[in-house]
Amino acid sequence: MREAAIPKESPDIPDKLYFRIGEVASLLGVEPYVLRYWEGEFPSLAPKKSGTGHRLYRRKDVELLLRIKHLLYEKRFTIEGARQWLQNEAKAPKTKSVPQQQASLFGPDPLTGVRSELAAILELLK
Repeated sequence: MREAAIPKESPDIPDKLYFRIGEVASLLGVEPYVLRYWEGEFPSLAPKKSGTGHRLYRRKDVELLLRIKHLLYEKRFTIEGARQWLQNEAKAPKTKSVPQQQASLFGPDPLTGVRSELAAILELLK
């Protein structure tokens, strides 16, 4: 059920450090006031402000906005439901999965042979 927060076809995000609100709005296909509203509703979304008060979104903010839009518009979550989904997603432990090819190289447990050899060496030293 974790796949609900991953948009299937997300637009390509340009390789920039900061994006202005107009750029992000056109990238997501929403109006700028929607982004300002989402800022108030999702605490994890907090773009920096420039010296002149313009919002500057980082790449991680844009990626978060893409997930929010996907949850709200495509998965039809409510604002509260999307907020809870994102909070649960942040709390979920991130597991690193070993690719299947690498796992097959080592067998089921790569340390089993090492442990048995160390135990044999320990017996020799006694």
